[in-house]
Amino acid sequence: MSSTQPNTTLYIKNLNDKVKKEELRAQLHALFTTYGRILDVVALKGPKMKGQAFVVFTDLAGATAALRGCEGMVFYDKPMHIEYAKTKSYATLRREDPGFVPPTSIHVKNAQNPRALNGSEKRQRDDRMDEDERESKREKADNSDDDGEEMEIEDDEDVAAKQPTPSNGQVPAAQQHPSARLMCVNLPQEVTDDVLSVLFQQYQGYHSVQVVPSPTPNAAGQRAKLAYVTFESPDLASVAKEALDGFTLKKGWVMSVSYI
Repeated sequence: MSSTQPNTTLYIKNLNDKVKKEELRAQLHALFTTYGRILDVVALKGPKMKGQAFVVFTDLAGATAALRGCEGMVFYDKPMHIEYAKTKSYATLRREDPGFVPPTSIHVKNAQNPRALNGSEKRQRDDRMDEDERESKREKADNSDDDGEEMEIEDDEDVAAKQPTPSNGQVPAAQQHPSARLMCVNLPQEVTDDVLSVLFQQYQGYHSVQVVPSPTPNAAGQRAKLAYVTFESPDLASVAKEALDGFTLKKGWVMSVSYI
């Protein structure tokens, strides 16, 4: 357990540094969003930041639940070490004070040193402004929909072409009585086996997941995917179904889970 003062931002270390940054961010978001609403996930790949990340929650309860639930959890073949961050994140400070200006902001730098910027400083300014703009957009996206949790998934129109299609095009009929096999429908095109397994593997008895293109579009007429998830027993599958049926994977995409 962390001895640092409780904070809405968690510091995570001992992560697998061979995982690509964008994949790491997406998978961390998918895992931790089950504990509370997330403002941001920061994963850097610099020499001094390899294997480390920060997850920013909107409230302390979510951060504390995630710390207790995920400390020591094996993530990409390595146990995570989690503690409260020593300081508040810029995303949290900006949420608390809309007028907050990060200390690395070009406005602060100009106030301290009003001389003209040289070419190197201008490039640094542009990089920082781009990062601030991206962080602001992520925060606005998080605050635009308060109807439930969302998993952050990068859009990728080419993912569907790489996925195998069902061999017979038939979708099993849903059944009412508990079963060790679950079917998840209304999945966006970006969802893969790895993304969905992050959600289900936190429930006891998880065995496997297979994501395939859906032979029919969803209710909105959009191309979608479906998945088959297997557990060791109907009772264990029922726990996961109750928790994840109706989970918002992405804005406008609510996953439906049934027995098959």
